[in-house]
Amino acid sequence: MDTLEQRIQRVVQEDITIEPYHHEWPQLFELEKNHLLADLPHGLIYRIEHFGSTAVPNLSAKPIIDILVGVTSLDHTKRLIVPILESQGYDYFWRPAMFDSPPYYCWFIKRDGAGRRTHHIHMVDAGFDHWDRLLFRDYLIAFPDVAAIYNQLKLRLVAAYPNDRVAYTKGKTEFVVRVTELAKQHYQTA
Repeated sequence: MDTLEQRIQRVVQEDITIEPYHHEWPQLFELEKNHLLADLPHGLIYRIEHFGSTAVPNLSAKPIIDILVGVTSLDHTKRLIVPILESQGYDYFWRPAMFDSPPYYCWFIKRDGAGRRTHHIHMVDAGFDHWDRLLFRDYLIAFPDVAAIYNQLKLRLVAAYPNDRVAYTKGKTEFVVRVTELAKQHYQTA
């Protein structure tokens, strides 16, 4: 059995691939959403959203469906949901929101039969910054020219860091933060 450090090291070094937009990504989100709603305890989940690049039409992306799940309690999620999803083969991590900084949240990786990532499930509570990612998503949908710039950035980063997920993510951070601020102004949120 791997230690937590070995598991983390393995997942951050997995190869990154970027693919052109696939029209079935929204359907894959809906299937997983329905699975989560059917298999997980009622009352803990209050919202499920498709976010990330696979939620933006015509944007190239890692072929991994990002799902944001609002939960009423992270403690109850760890106690009640984690065992269910781990028994179904999901990898689970209690992970920091940004690199090594709190706050922490429940993060799951779902894989296909060949071991390839298919879904990332981010379970957070109401006050978590991840909810701003929906503004980022919506802004990219509304402004395809900004999405095209983001697309080019991701392609440059994957070429530079094909198996370093931390460097790839850090390379996107400045752009994501800047565009999220533009989205907040555009949608007039604080």
